[in-house]
Formats: sequence, structure tokens, C-alpha cells
Amino acid sequence: MAQHYRLVVIGTGTAARVVATRVRAAGWSVAVIDFRPFGGTCTLRGCDPKKVLVGGASAIDHVRRMRDKGVTGDVGIDWPGLMAFKRGFTDPVPAQHEAHYADKDIDVFRGKARFTGPNTIDVDGETLEAGHILIAAGAEARKLGIPGEEYLVTNEGFLELDDLPGRIVLVGGGYIAAEFSHLAARAGSGVTILQHGERILTRFEPELVDWLMEKFGELGIEVRTGMTVEAVEKTATGFRVSASGAAGKATFDANLVVHAAGRTPALEALDLETAGVKHDRGRLELNEHLQSVSNPAVYAAGDSARVGPPLTPVSGHDAKVVAANLLQGNHARPDYTGVPSVAFTVPPIAAVGLTEAEAGRQGLAFRVNRRNASGWFTSRQAAEPVYGHKVLIEEDSGRVLGAHLVGPHADEVINVFALAIRHGITASQLAATMFAYPTGASDIAYMVE
Repeated sequence: MAQHYRLVVIGTGTAARVVATRVRAAGWSVAVIDFRPFGGTCTLRGCDPKKVLVGGASAIDHVRRMRDKGVTGDVGIDWPGLMAFKRGFTDPVPAQHEAHYADKDIDVFRGKARFTGPNTIDVDGETLEAGHILIAAGAEARKLGIPGEEYLVTNEGFLELDDLPGRIVLVGGGYIAAEFSHLAARAGSGVTILQHGERILTRFEPELVDWLMEKFGELGIEVRTGMTVEAVEKTATGFRVSASGAAGKATFDANLVVHAAGRTPALEALDLETAGVKHDRGRLELNEHLQSVSNPAVYAAGDSARVGPPLTPVSGHDAKVVAANLLQGNHARPDYTGVPSVAFTVPPIAAVGLTEAEAGRQGLAFRVNRRNASGWFTSRQAAEPVYGHKVLIEEDSGRVLGAHLVGPHADEVINVFALAIRHGITASQLAATMFAYPTGASDIAYMVE
């Protein structure tokens, strides 16, 4: 016999928890489903554990930079110890989430969800019937379609490694490749990045990525662009990666091969066709209210919606929109103005708003403040030569159109620019603001002058 709910939520990450909690508080009957430990990607297998590990890499990097500047002694990463520290954050999460749902009287189902009709879901033999269904199942590694793909470890597997091997190849050149390569290299591994495109970190401005590449070279990270990975085979000592590029074919031996070639919404197992939920090449077809265009009972949020950037704050924002639409009828729309993005390399690189190319395509009249600021106090005080910015300012209005930073505190300072873009704070207003000195934010006045 089917169990009936006004809302069934597929997933237990950020978006799922926000919607389930808000709708339950309004008196709806709610159930959540997940076949994995409760908590979602960011908390368990992504942002949070990654940032804990980056903290260790950042600490030793700072000490090494300060050598011969009054700081002495050798430091290094004890990978098992750092992983144990990381697990102190992640291990308690599933139980905490389950306790939260129990406290809110939200029913939980453990298993894989599969649509059996427009309003019905099967969970390992149990049938749930719902007035509305939220798809918030997160993302998974993109299928590469190459021989030996099964040998690749995803980002999730990397974040669970008990030991770090001596030689690592990363397939792909985005956030995962950049961040994990910095971690692994500082922990003593030899690292090669194989990127299909002509540069890595393509979501960031080329000049700033070029400045950051100095750090990749310093760490001994081999970055091979224009390389198409064709196969991975198991060998007696590890794995061999076959790739081809403009110079011909090449092979790379490794003890570990990491999938860093992007993630897609985890929709394949849901049997969307049975529910009449239209999708195109892994993307749900949604209206402006994050509702399925073909099945009005279904909404989506976060990575499953794939409307805004694939970031945790976007998942939370989407969730608030969906909850409002469920409770009050469709009226709320997501607004992704001024969403900052950071790659947590050491130092970090960050961006918000338009790139120079995007602003040009829109026909906007703007000036560009661009500077490699390695001689500024912020850079010299941290003994970090990689530091610079690129800020786009509209000529007539003085609006900040885009901000792009690399170097110390970039991951924090970018939030000030995000605030300016989202709320219309002009460059002159930023320049007139008295920030605490000396801090990373106190450089903003010079970035927008």
C-alpha cells in the first residue's frame, strides 16, 4: 500500500533540507529519500571536507614562504592525520541530519528513488505517493565514455583516501583538478593534469590564471593542455593513461587516476520518462519558478536544477524559492546576480559578475582596472608573490560589472564585490568606504580607483 505525503524530497543535501524543513513547518506531511549517508555533497563529499584539507595545505605553504624571514623549521602534511581531522567534521553529519528530520517529524527513507508515475516513487519496494516532489539529488561525475573509466577515482573517492600515493594523474582541468593538485603536490605527490582545452580553470580570467600558473610550476605540477584522454589501463604497479594532443600520443603512469572532468545532475536512476519529466542531455526542463514544464508536481533545486552556478549558496537560494512557490503558489524566481565563485588553490582565485569577454559581447561601455600587485603590502607581508586583480567598471553608472582576484584573501574579498554587484554599490562608494587596515579588503579602494 502506498504511503501518502504532500511533499517527497529526493536527496538530503542543502536544498533538500531547507525545503523539507520550511514546508514541514507549514504543516505539510513530508518525506525525504537518500541512498547515501544523509547530508549531501557539500557537507560530506565536497566543499566542507575539501576546505579542511586546504587549510592544512595553506598552513604549511605559509610556513614555507616565511622560511628565512624569521620562521624556521621543516613542516609537512601528515595525510592520515589531516584526514582524521577532516573526518571529525564529516563523520557526525549523517546522524545530525537524521536527528534533525526526526525532530521535525519528517519521515526518512533509505534507498534509491525511482519514479513509477507522475506522482509516485518507488524506494526499494516501498511506494510513496506525493502531491509534490522535489528533485534535489545533487550531482555525480560526468561519464567519460573511455575504456578503463572504471579505474578512475572521483572527487568523492579522493576525499576519503587513507594514504596519498606517490604519483597522481588528474583527468580534467577545472576546480577539482586545480584544488586537488595543490593539495597533493604539497603533500609530496607527483601530479600531472591532463586538460582537453587549451587552458585550465576556464571559468576564470586568463590573465589571473596565468599568474596563478606560477604556483603550479613552483609546486612541480605538470599541466598538459590540449590533451584528450583516450583510455586508462591497469598495470602491475598502478595505471597507465593514454592521451593524444597536437604533438601526438603520450602515456602517463600513475598510482592513482582522478576524475576531474566535471559533474552532471544525478538524474539517470530516477526514470524521469515514467514521471513525464522532460529533460535534455542531463538538464531538467524547468520554468522560471524551478518547476518542471511537463509535470507540474515536480520541482528541482541546486545541482539537480542546474539553472544557476553549481554552488552550495545557489542550492540554498533555489530551496527558498521552491519552498515559497510550494506554500504560496508560483511567484518566486531565482536571482543569481552577483554569485561569487572560488577555486581553493593556494593562493585562491575568485570571480564574480561578468568577464571582460561577456561585458564586451553585451555592448557595455566599461573600463578595466587590471594589475599584477605582487609589490603591494598584502602580497609582500604574506611572502606570496601571486597577487592581482581585474575589475570591470561601467563608464556612465560606475557600477561594478565584474571582479576577478587571485592571491591572499581573494576568497574573502570577492564577497565584498559580490555585495556591490548584487545591491548596486558603485565603485566610487567602495572607494569611499573605510575598511580595516591592513587587511585584504583595504586594497579594494586601489582596485576600483
